[in-house]
Amino acid sequence: MAAKKSNETIIRFENVKKIYSNKSGMAYVALNGVSFEIKKGEFVAIMGPSGSGKTTILDLMGTLDTPTSGTIIIAGKKVSEMNGSELADLRNADIGFVFQSYNLVSYLSAIQNVMLPTLVAKKQGSEVMKNAVKLLAEVGLGEKLDKKPNELSGGEQQRVAVVRALVNNPSVLLADEPTGNLDTKSAISVLQILARINREFGTTIVLSTHDPEVGIFAKRRIFIRDGLLTNENMMEKLSDTKKL
Repeated sequence: MAAKKSNETIIRFENVKKIYSNKSGMAYVALNGVSFEIKKGEFVAIMGPSGSGKTTILDLMGTLDTPTSGTIIIAGKKVSEMNGSELADLRNADIGFVFQSYNLVSYLSAIQNVMLPTLVAKKQGSEVMKNAVKLLAEVGLGEKLDKKPNELSGGEQQRVAVVRALVNNPSVLLADEPTGNLDTKSAISVLQILARINREFGTTIVLSTHDPEVGIFAKRRIFIRDGLLTNENMMEKLSDTKKL
């Protein structure tokens, strides 16, 4: 059964700027006054070329970084007003992460990798384990619970990473170029899983990508270039220009 849609805003950026400085004092503007909002239960793709600011947006959404200026509100909480402990609790309770590099622990099995966030969140017991096993089975890995990462294909490793991000039932799943290291067949499989999670459980999903074939899996697309929001037509024109 499909989850009901919501008009509740779960992520809001208000005039967010992010400026990085190197050791020589040179400044790089990654985001230059970005404003948008994402509703609870949406599946959104942040799209743009390399260096456009996509990963910076996801890092800020996940509270892995802080803005230079502007306001970010996640699940009704103003990030700038939260201390380190509160931010850690927000990440553990409300946010799941999937990265381009799978970030699995090489000496742990698939099920052990999935269970790691439950240990951080101090969730233990047979029901937690049963849920993890069920999730792995739902993504086609029910027979590979005890396999180490080097015994799994790239697509299988990314599916383990997706389940690990979901095991604590987060409100938001952030996926940074989740198919970047996958072949086409594996990429489609992972994207179909994300779409099903969004449809059936109502999990808000935000992924970053430069690939239009990945972006079409999302229900809405936000386009960014040089740290500024742009529109789809402009992105298409720039893409066509590169082909000339």
